[in-house]
Amino acid sequence: MTDIMIPARKPARPHFSSGPCAKPPGYSPEKLFTESLGRSHRAKIGKTRLAYCIDLMREVLRLPDTHRIGIVPGSDTGAFEMAMWTMLGARGVTALAWESFGEGWVTDAVKQLQLEPTVVRADYGQLPDLDKIDWSDDVLFTWNGTTSGVRVPDANWIPADREGLAFADATSAVFAYDIDWTKIDVATFSWQKVLGGEGGHGVLILGPRAVERLENYTPSWPLPKVFRLVSKGKLAEGVFKGETINTPSMLAVEDAIFALEWAKGLGGLEGLMARSNANAHALDKIVAERDWLGHLAVDSGTRSKTSVCLTVEGADADFIKKFAALLEKEGAAYDVAGYRDAPAGLRIWCGATVDTADIEALGPWLDWAYATVKAG
Repeated sequence: MTDIMIPARKPARPHFSSGPCAKPPGYSPEKLFTESLGRSHRAKIGKTRLAYCIDLMREVLRLPDTHRIGIVPGSDTGAFEMAMWTMLGARGVTALAWESFGEGWVTDAVKQLQLEPTVVRADYGQLPDLDKIDWSDDVLFTWNGTTSGVRVPDANWIPADREGLAFADATSAVFAYDIDWTKIDVATFSWQKVLGGEGGHGVLILGPRAVERLENYTPSWPLPKVFRLVSKGKLAEGVFKGETINTPSMLAVEDAIFALEWAKGLGGLEGLMARSNANAHALDKIVAERDWLGHLAVDSGTRSKTSVCLTVEGADADFIKKFAALLEKEGAAYDVAGYRDAPAGLRIWCGATVDTADIEALGPWLDWAYATVKAG
């Protein structure tokens, strides 16, 4: 093993985790605004900073005024479950699952809410036939499958005249793709993905049809306090102005504000997408140059540009574990093993907070780790 030459240059920031993801370039805790810390989130300064964070998200995402945006507990999972628990049951449900998180929403719908959804599945690395979805149902889907490296190509498959609501788990998609918000009724995400923020808080985006559902439908099951979005038959508007349901971490909020201001400095959404696209292109080049590496998502038109999942010739879970451990020990790449429920392989985050030069520097290190494990 010692005969295999270690590459000379390491990625400057070897953070390739798919969540929590790399912090924005130039980040340090000392740069955060801290006057809101140790203060009530309901004090003027707390409300002001929470509202500012919401305004920044709206600006960078180019979210239309028709859609509300709120900070909620429980990361993306909490936000999506909040949407499911408060709005499902009014009509039929179709749940799409092509990776582990989509399967999680199926489990919630079947076992927890005891609904009888139509479940449309595809194997890891593939999408089902989106043109065959029945939009008289509410439809649950992941925009970008973090654990499979597969994304929906766009929103063209969602009809403008749909009867049901479109629920998009968009946690690895927002800030990386140009989303047609007229096609989305509910979207959720976490700061810890494309923004490189901290975990623990989710973001819930509601279009007008989702608000109408909330105000005109009461589910048959009890709702915990942290899920309640309606008061006296009307939407709790304060949630979407920074009056959070539960106590938020203002440190996490300030961290998100730092990332959003960094994004504005890049030119907003266009700048973020350009960085992510460049990273994905650099990784594509690495894969194309190696016959032992491949993409789990074979179709480039539906391949993620953020959580890129790779196959490794002849690798099983033990091989990948050793492969990733070698890279971590050398400080060359952190957290690159594929998701535990996915086929054995690698997962490289290519979101906007990663520098393209670090993706480019990764190639020789992948060669070294592969050769070293094979030799061992």
